Amino acid sequence: MKADRALVLFSGGQDSTTCLAWALARFRHVETIGFDYGQRHRVELECRKSILHTMGKDFPAWKPVLHDDHVLRIPVLAEISDTALTGDAVIASAANGLPNTFVPGRNLLFLTLAAAVAYRRGLNVLVGGMCETDFSGYPDCRDNSLKAMELALCLGMDMPFRVETPLMWLDKAAIWGLAAELGGQSFSDLVRTQTHTCYLGVREELHSWGYGCGNCPACNLRAKGYERWTGST
Repeated sequence: MKADRALVLFSGGQDSTTCLAWALARFRHVETIGFDYGQRHRVELECRKSILHTMGKDFPAWKPVLHDDHVLRIPVLAEISDTALTGDAVIASAANGLPNTFVPGRNLLFLTLAAAVAYRRGLNVLVGGMCETDFSGYPDCRDNSLKAMELALCLGMDMPFRVETPLMWLDKAAIWGLAAELGGQSFSDLVRTQTHTCYLGVREELHSWGYGCGNCPACNLRAKGYERWTGST
């Protein structure tokens, strides 16, 4: 019998939606958490509602496992940030070499708040879509960062949390493939048409790989991954 109870950091994007399906296939009880932090692409908050509804309605095996959704408002993150994800700056490289889409402390704060909710809800696994293969160099997406965070949460809350990052060593093509493996064509179509990845929040045009501006780093990564995946299937 599946024993673990999980909380999935669910933004409404391709990666977190795939992670949600991964968790639903493995754990007996799954809840989700999202964050409204003043993000430029806050359309993802609306997308996540639609995705949760569809996953609960159209996938019978997942419906009894999928439980409460939590959304936390943390505007302070935008207030202390000066980034292209929380403002209108043009996406570019910052002086430190990182892209200015990097929001310092974002994933660390997300995990801390998620752990606090999980502690109260009796959930022992935190699932995140962080990835070190196809990423922009964000230091809080690195495997070592996540392992250190796991240890800090366990010690600081005196609870044996486990932080799972199923996409850590997958590129975008492999993530498309994992989605198909988890939920078949129906789930692949859901990921393509309902999730949101575009940094600019653009959802006017449906491309072969999904909605987006087609030019920002997130769209380029998603499109190239889709092309590689479809070319190999």
